[in-house]
Order: sequence, then C-alpha cells, then structure tokens
Amino acid sequence: MEYEISTGHNALERMLIDGSTEPMDLPLSLLEDITNCFSDDQQIGIGGFAVVYKGMVGNEPVAVKRLSRTFDMQENKFHKEVECLMRAKHKNIVRFLGYCSDTQGKIADYEGKLVMADIRNWLLCFEYVPNGSLDKYITDASHGLGWRERYQIIKGICEGLCYLHERRILHLDLKPANILIDNHMIPKIADFGLSRCLDKEQTRVFTSNLCGSMGYMAPEFYSGNISFASDIYSLGVIIVEILTGQKGYSEDDNVTESWTIQLQASDQADTQLEQVRVCTKIGIECMNLDPKKRPVARHIVDVLDKTKTTISIQKKLSSAVHHIIRRPRLLTAAGTQRRQRRVEASKCGCRAGARSCRTA
Repeated sequence: MEYEISTGHNALERMLIDGSTEPMDLPLSLLEDITNCFSDDQQIGIGGFAVVYKGMVGNEPVAVKRLSRTFDMQENKFHKEVECLMRAKHKNIVRFLGYCSDTQGKIADYEGKLVMADIRNWLLCFEYVPNGSLDKYITDASHGLGWRERYQIIKGICEGLCYLHERRILHLDLKPANILIDNHMIPKIADFGLSRCLDKEQTRVFTSNLCGSMGYMAPEFYSGNISFASDIYSLGVIIVEILTGQKGYSEDDNVTESWTIQLQASDQADTQLEQVRVCTKIGIECMNLDPKKRPVARHIVDVLDKTKTTISIQKKLSSAVHHIIRRPRLLTAAGTQRRQRRVEASKCGCRAGARSCRTA
C-alpha cells in the first residue's frame, strides 16, 4: 500500500511538471491519501452527479472528482467521460491527469442482514484551477471584469470549443459554471460528464434522456436531436451573458451603447468597441432557433482572429497616413525657409548662397 501511494505520488508530480505526459490509471489509495480520505474539509464543489475535492501532490494542488454511486448507468457515463477527456488536450480545456475505477468489498446492511457488498468507485483527477468558475465573474456589464478580460475569456472559450468539435467531441453542458478561470484569467472548459465522442462520419446523436442546464440548452434538446450546433447555442448564451450579465439578452444596439459609455475614457476605445460589436453579432447568431443557421466553431474563431488582424492593419494604415500627411508640411516649411534665405542673400549681394550670408 505504501509503495503504491509513493509510486503514484511520484508519477503525478512528474505529470504536473511535464505537460506532455498522458493521463494514467491512478490507484484509489493514492486519491484517498491526497484528499485526506475525501474529507469534507477538502470539498471544493458539489453537483448532482459528483463531488469535487482538492488534493495535494507535494506542494501542488489537484482536483479529484468523485462520481456518485447512485446515478443510473454510472459506469457507462464514466467510460464516456474518460474517452472524451483522453482526446482533449488544449490550453482552454482543463487538463486531465488520470482516472480510477475500483471495486471494494465492504460490509453493508441489506434487508436487516450484514452482507459483503461490492462498492464501485469512479474518480477523475484534473489540474487545479484556482479562480473558480466563470459564473462568479459575470454579473452585469458595469461591474466585475473589464472588457479586456471579458474579450480574452470569450475568445478562449471559442477556441476551446472549436478544438473539441474538430475532434468530434460534443460537450452538451456548456455554461459559465462549467468554465474555470486560472490565475491569468484564461478560461478552461470543464465537466465532461454529459459529453459524447462521435465517429468520423457522425454529426449528431439522439437521446431520450433530457440532459443539460436550463437556460443554456438549445431548443432541439427537447426533441432529443443533438448536434454540434447545440453546443454553439450554449456558446451564444454565454457570450451574451459575458457582454451583458444577462442570459438571452439580444438587443445588440443597447449592448454597444452600454459599452460605448464604459469605454469612452479608454485609449483603445475604437478597437474595443469593434470587438464588442463583433462579439455581440456572434452571440446573437449562435442563438438562432434554427440549428442550420448557427455558425460553426471554426468560423467563429476565424472571425475573431480576422477582427484582431483588421484592427491591427487599420492602426498601421492610420499611422502611415498620419505620417504622410505631416511630412509634406515639414518639407514645405523647410523649403520656405531656404527660399527666404536666398531672397535675403540676393538683397545683400551675397553670391555664396543663403547659408554663407550672415544677414540671412
């Protein structure tokens, strides 16, 4: 047991140092050790299907997610989550470190009799993201985060979702509570408990079990016909919420006006207002009731990248035009001075030119 725990500690420590290390099968004894036997004091989050604990590996914290034992078809759900997490390695996705699927024999009371029962444990281990979830940062637009941070978060979420979709992964529960924020305010998509990995030719899934979070679920969730566009709808709700502090707010003119007032004192007001306009447009397009009319994740990322490039080009052009306009004026002024010296030199009869003329 001691050897197993020590070996596991060393492996996790190496993993935290080397970002290229693959997730691994972790012994239950190790996860119990680093969380103080899943002590209530170590709890950092609780949901309908799992409890999350903070664990310490050396001086580095990690997060350990313990899935509920009572949830129906939990083992199948666990395998699907691990499958998706093994595919996902991106700066805007919480890093997956390892998993544990373990069976323990324990004495339990069954119909008044003590029996030996097999207890299943399903656990997942992740990097620890210290600043909590996005929902704690987006109240209304006039409080909390400034535009620079909000734009960085929007762009990061879009890039993370694009990565998932290009690897055929549906998240299916995208919401601010499932987006974690690190020390540099970089967003990381988390909680793949409802996610699905699709085959190469597969574009949608059908389900009779309504899952997801109210307010962020696309309308087609209710018919059980789910596709990548369903995640895009959730993304749109999140973008608008980051912009306004409200879910489902779609008055784009009011959004721009609100941010115009807030950004008027900024030395980058024009750049930031253009970003606001682009993000507002993207958010509203993502919430189109028709899944076929929603943009795909790659297009959204390309638009955001193009906006950054366009603004940079506009700045360079503006600087160049300003330089060109000012330069002839300087040349004209210098030319006027030279002509004036020549006139004065000719008046005094100096043949050497204006520079030699003392009266000039």
